[in-house]
Amino acid sequence: MSRPKNQTDRRSTLVLAAQSVIAKHGLPAATLGEIAREAGMTANALLYYYPGLKELLDEVQTQAVERFSSLRAAACAHLKDPRQRLKTMMESGLPIGPEDKLCRLLEELSVYARSDASYAARHIVLFERQVAIYQGILAAGAATGVFKLQATSDTIARSLVLLEDGMSFHLLNVVPAVDRASALAMLKNYAELATHCRLDKTPGKASD
Repeated sequence: MSRPKNQTDRRSTLVLAAQSVIAKHGLPAATLGEIAREAGMTANALLYYYPGLKELLDEVQTQAVERFSSLRAAACAHLKDPRQRLKTMMESGLPIGPEDKLCRLLEELSVYARSDASYAARHIVLFERQVAIYQGILAAGAATGVFKLQATSDTIARSLVLLEDGMSFHLLNVVPAVDRASALAMLKNYAELATHCRLDKTPGKASD
């Protein structure tokens, strides 16, 4: 009965080791040998738990997508005012900088999405889950009269996620082209135009 648990623990260790290698050195450094060394085992031992590097990185991406999506949903789920929910959602989508391990991990793994269908599919899942969260916030704000949407909730939600993705690419660079405060300001400006609502106004008062 202990063997399955041990296998689960070892697989988790390898996923964490792969995440660490990618976060510290980038995706090109994520070889079987380097990940095995980070996990404190041999490459042959690693292959007992995963058939190859692709299968291990598949699991790394799956867990990263789930974690990022869940964290974003949880960040704004408890907030009642749609302005605060929208602002918090935007803040949760941008990396804090090059040292943001989870955002960097997702950005590094997105390279595979350009040539591997399975990675692309999981990248689309991540995109659609974020769009769905934004759509829920926008729809609730429109239903209560706080937001006056200037396009469909789907269009605005997709635009916000695409803007975040573009900004994140620059924020994760060693020398960012834009700082996080400026990126958030630009994102907020678009959101205010798209919802015809000042997000910093007192809750309960709709924009003219």
